[in-house]
Amino acid sequence: MTKADLITALEKQANITHKQAETVVNICFDSMISALYDDERIEIRGFGSFANRNYKAYEGRNPKTGKVVKVPPKKVPFFKVGKQLKEMVDEGKDKYVIREA
Repeated sequence: MTKADLITALEKQANITHKQAETVVNICFDSMISALYDDERIEIRGFGSFANRNYKAYEGRNPKTGKVVKVPPKKVPFFKVGKQLKEMVDEGKDKYVIREA
């Protein structure tokens, strides 16, 4: 599913305009990005959680040349799936029904 698919699904299920659906999706994503930028944890019950993982600096190798390269420390967003979502996916699509508005 792409962002455009998500906007279209929201538009149809919530019976709102495409522009309104796009605004809602953008606000959600922008809020999540802002929270992760501020190093906050995001938890969506039944779905999962997002948190930053911090990696220390290290020396790696360029696979093409074999030359040693210094890799700076970094933060990478990480998603951990929730138990309920994991069970839904495992059970299969037939058991999951999309809620109608």
